[in-house]
Amino acid sequence: MTASSVKRAFKYRFYPSDAQAAELSRTFGCVRKVYNMALAARTEAWARQQRVNYNATSAMLTAWKKTEELAYLGEVSSVPLQQTLRHLQVAFTNFFGKRAKYPRFKSRKKSRKSAEYTTSGFRYRDGKLTLAKMSEPLDIVWSRPLPEGSSPSSVTVSQDAAGRWFVSLLCEDPAVGPLPATDTAVGIDVGLTHLLTLSTGEKISNPRHERCDRAALAREQRRLAKKEKGSANRAKARLKVAKIYARIADRRRDTLHKITTRLVRENQTLVIEDLTVRNMVKNRSLARAISDAAWSEFRSMLEYKAQWYGREVIAVDRFFPSSRLCSHCGTLAKGMPLNVRAWTCGSCGATHDRDVNAAKNLLAAGLAVSVCGAGVRPQRRTPGGQSATKQKTPRREP
Repeated sequence: MTASSVKRAFKYRFYPSDAQAAELSRTFGCVRKVYNMALAARTEAWARQQRVNYNATSAMLTAWKKTEELAYLGEVSSVPLQQTLRHLQVAFTNFFGKRAKYPRFKSRKKSRKSAEYTTSGFRYRDGKLTLAKMSEPLDIVWSRPLPEGSSPSSVTVSQDAAGRWFVSLLCEDPAVGPLPATDTAVGIDVGLTHLLTLSTGEKISNPRHERCDRAALAREQRRLAKKEKGSANRAKARLKVAKIYARIADRRRDTLHKITTRLVRENQTLVIEDLTVRNMVKNRSLARAISDAAWSEFRSMLEYKAQWYGREVIAVDRFFPSSRLCSHCGTLAKGMPLNVRAWTCGSCGATHDRDVNAAKNLLAAGLAVSVCGAGVRPQRRTPGGQSATKQKTPRREP
């Protein structure tokens, strides 16, 4: 793999046979069991002030397979079981690096059903994918071709809450690389009335995907609430609710992909606001609308696509008064409730659209930090980095 190449996951839907579905369901269960047992072993060892790493849990797995109680672990492919131990090792590495919380146990009902196969656990030939322990290839709907001449380095099979089966193939994509540099830059202000407002004055409407299906979702949730727990009818009702949620998520993700790809292709520098969405959704009046807008997912897509194509994303500190600052003369308004969508500057008389003005101020602040590196109220480059105003000046010794 060259230094500039990028590995991408290509996700497809597939329709397993009954035998394949049963095999994969057993694999999901075994993966969850091994992960939980290894996590419990490492937690107990930590309480005894002992360290257990991946190699130790791998040896434990070999011993577990030899016991009568856990002999069924040997009936599925060993590759996903080894991979889940590696995932646990990564989780602990992130925990000790203070990048994540302590690993949690996987739940049979709530956790994602997935299994990862490395090259020794699958065969990909002539456009057909066959997993270990299976005699027939998966019936995959190839909605788009894999990069020409590439072969998957790993395969992840998953099943979502709506019962749909997906396979994700990780391949090197030579088509992804830095785009020709441009001198265009844009400030992006996120919102609820309009999903995005750009410093150019363009406003991108908010599709409100959840609101479109809210009536159908409420109806199916009422029906689900009336079903007896543990019954077959409750399982059917739960599936109907999950399908509506899946449809909402699919539409939202498709919209965000189209928007972020366009923005990254058209602009060299993109300036956004560093919002703490997890705190904002605590507002019960706006939580539903903020969650539907998916601001965090938008930022995540924007950042990794910018990294792919050689663009720059700058996040301005959340306390920067972008809405109250006049983009013409720099005068700061005293206060501005959310219901004020347009205002006139008392100093220069300029009339501003609230969101367009905020996007222009974000762009100006982001470009100032991009050129000078500091000197303006709180900017932060992504990923990582500390805002200019949060860097403490060293104390001088008397």
